[in-house]
Amino acid sequence: MTWERRWHPLREEWVTITSHRNTRPWSGASASQTVSDTPRYIEDCYLCPGNSRVSNATNPDYESVFVFDNDHPAFSMDAPGSLETPAAPYRNAPARGICRVVCYAPRHDLTLAQMAPASVADVIDCWAEQTRDLYARTDIEHVLIFENKGDIVGVSNPHPHCQIYAADFTFKGIDVELAAMQRYRREHQASLFDAVIEAERHDGRRIIAENRHAIAFVPYFARFPYEVYIAPLAAHNTLAEMDRGETGEFAQVLHEALVRLDNLWQTSFPYMLVVHQSPVTHRAPGSYHCHIQIHPPLRRPGLQKFLAGVETGGGHFLNDKSPEEAAADLQAVEPVHYRSEQG
Repeated sequence: MTWERRWHPLREEWVTITSHRNTRPWSGASASQTVSDTPRYIEDCYLCPGNSRVSNATNPDYESVFVFDNDHPAFSMDAPGSLETPAAPYRNAPARGICRVVCYAPRHDLTLAQMAPASVADVIDCWAEQTRDLYARTDIEHVLIFENKGDIVGVSNPHPHCQIYAADFTFKGIDVELAAMQRYRREHQASLFDAVIEAERHDGRRIIAENRHAIAFVPYFARFPYEVYIAPLAAHNTLAEMDRGETGEFAQVLHEALVRLDNLWQTSFPYMLVVHQSPVTHRAPGSYHCHIQIHPPLRRPGLQKFLAGVETGGGHFLNDKSPEEAAADLQAVEPVHYRSEQG
């Protein structure tokens, strides 16, 4: 399928599917995909149990999930409240917030895909607990949870971890989704994300995992070749609203999606994983549908999808792989991790 524009309803923008370009000649740089045996513990890793961090704090000998305040926060509650006002049309404001790090496991050599689904559920429970804790504060408006995985994404430490940015403002990507969902509800008296899930289930070709409470699919409007959405089937504003049964099945679907990505090219698949949750001021029932978006940067083994002129300058994504082809690739691989016997 070539030269087709598809409407991205959550971002209210077009994406062009250009799958014929995925086999075009390439003489640029290649992304390294070396698979090596990583030790379970590294003495100078500042995220491993018992090691010191740059703040001189010492990590406890944690045995499961471990959370601490980021030693190099992007936002801070200590941000200066008084700033010099710039000339119009410019504006500024303090960057207030709380940044935390979540270590998934004490082992340095594990990823979410290599962990047991029950351990993935423990991570999601932690995300929910942190969301609940931070939203209990009157000075936090939005909690964004994200994981950058892989050298190609620019991760500073391969120890399995993610970050939490809790700010007194909302992030634009969520603002865009909220506006789209609210507009859809006004015009159709229905949930936009429910409509997305219904359309994916009706088509069926792009679903890569599903159970009673959760679903994973390559969206019809995918901007990245192997982009995957994972969502609870029930509409929840945040992960904190899911019960234990939902969390367990949500973890199973997330785990299967990540295993299939790894198995696709027999490598630890790099990605940007982002948990989309509603801000505090939009928490009315049905106003949002929390979900996870996974944006992998590779379009072929060793070849990165660069956000070049049309994406960065024009704000218009070209996807070199049709979502149907990408989903078929992921459906064709085994749901058991290719390195599972080495764990």
